[in-house]
This record gives sequence, C-alpha cells and structure tokens, in this order.
Amino acid sequence: MSLNHDAPASPSTLCIDGAVRLTDWGMIRAAGDEAAKFLHNQLTQDIEHLEPGRAVLAGYCSAKGRLLASFVAWRPAPDEVLLACSADVLPAVLKRLQMFVLRARCKLSDASTELPLWGLSGASAGPAEAAVWVAQPAGGAHLVRLPDALVDGVAVQRWLQAGGTQPAAPELDLGVWQALEAASGVARVVAATSEQFVPQMVNLELVGGVSFKKGCYPGQEIVARSQYRGTIKRRAQVLEGAAPMQPGQEVFHSVDPGQPAGMVVLAGGLAPQRHLALVELKLAALEGGSLHLGSANGPALTLAALPYSIPTEPA
Repeated sequence: MSLNHDAPASPSTLCIDGAVRLTDWGMIRAAGDEAAKFLHNQLTQDIEHLEPGRAVLAGYCSAKGRLLASFVAWRPAPDEVLLACSADVLPAVLKRLQMFVLRARCKLSDASTELPLWGLSGASAGPAEAAVWVAQPAGGAHLVRLPDALVDGVAVQRWLQAGGTQPAAPELDLGVWQALEAASGVARVVAATSEQFVPQMVNLELVGGVSFKKGCYPGQEIVARSQYRGTIKRRAQVLEGAAPMQPGQEVFHSVDPGQPAGMVVLAGGLAPQRHLALVELKLAALEGGSLHLGSANGPALTLAALPYSIPTEPA
C-alpha cells in the first residue's frame, strides 16, 4: 500500500510556514518541592530526573493501561513542572490527578490562561539546529522543540511556545498545524480517544513517551506486559485522504468490512483536498486490500510515511 496522488503539492508550495494559537491545547502547572516526584509516580515517563532545558513526552494511564491523556512535560524550575495537553481532557485529568496528591507537597492548577500555547512550523519555527525536546526560555515564554513532521519525504520542523506574546511569524491555519502534528507520528490524546489506547497502540514508546526503567505508575503492569510478553498487533500509521477526518472516527478495511480496523488519533488538512491523520490500525490491515473512513464504503485512505520505523514483531 503506497501513497499515490496525480499531482501532490510539495512542501514548498504548501502553506506550512508560520504560527498558530493552539486553542485545542491547555496547560497544567504542578508546583511544589515534591511536584516532580508526584508526577513521576503517575506518568509513564521519568519526571523526577527530568533535567532543566529538556522536555519529554509522557502518558497518563488508567489502571487498565489505557491512555487518559498525553503530555509534553518540562521542568522550568526544580519545584515546577509544566504539562501541555489537549484542552478537552484537561479538566477531567486535573481533577483526577488532584485526587491522588494527598500529602505530597504539590499544587496542581490550570495555567492555560497564563500560558497560552502557540505552534510554530517551517522556517518560522526556530533554529533548525536545535535538538528535539530542547526546552528553553525566550522573552518570557517557554519554547519546546517538537519532533519534525514528514511531508512528502521532507522534514518540517515544529516548536511549541507557551506564554509570552504572539510569535512574529506568518499566520498558520490550525488545520495545517494539526495535519503536521499527525504527520509527526506523535500521538496526542483528546477527549474522543481517551481510554481507547494502550501506549504501544499509538507508538508512544517509540517516540520516547514511556520509560521502562522507572518505578510503578497506574497501568504500568499492563504497559510492561504489552511490551515484553505479547505481540503488538496494532500500531499508529499516517494515512492520507481527500475527505476531512476527526479524532475518534473509525477506519475500515475492505478485507474485513464488518468491523473497524482502526481509529483516527489526530487529523488535519494540508489543503482542501489533502488531509492527513495519525490512525491506530491493525497491522494485518496493511497486508492488502484498501482502507476507508467511516465504513467499508467510505472515502478511500492511503498509507503515508512515518518519520520513524516500527519494529517488526516476532511471529
């Protein structure tokens, strides 16, 4: 299965250079001398040893190992951790985390108004030589270098800005940013997909979002078992189609039309007839047949490239 367009627009002709206010993102602040320790015991990532100047991807799982949310996390001060996540899951996740603080010296709050988020991409994003997951202060804001998106074989750099003033860059369409987010292969859990995926189903461990060396956290046994004891039969792939897609939509395979083969994780549009989605998908659906949005008779979808490789699972 391969991507096939009569006249694809190259990255040089697409409007992918600029900045956009990320109205679908929000920010949680954890403050206190035990903030990092508390989050370390709740998330899939090592937060306690997170160094200044570095950001990480992290998941927050239910007891069943299903992702309730995902975060871009960094530690601007020893007693502060910032967690950028989907705005539509933030209230429920914040309330849930607050239930487990107990006696820990950690105060959790919604910092979305104080630290609004922007996405920057292309030449306007920032210094191309900066390493992925660098977190740095800049003029009263926080800047985090996100993994590149891959569009037609070309890497498109992306940055996340929290706080500060609106970036001095061309205006970018939110749908284009969301398409680039999907093309990066880095999942972000939204309300429509909360509790749908074990981390490996959306490649979270492949993009550095899971530490298998840290201590326990909710769902840790199931996540570890998926990694070491079982064959992973579902993975996230980038798909492309002419019709708009939304997180939570089901994807069907022509060989088995009676049941969904996957679910849209993230989606956006590069152009009116060019839409990209990160889709959690049965690996068996890549072996032949065709993929369709919504039903076996829905709009056709084709496979695009991920910016990283998926390891071959043992038979």
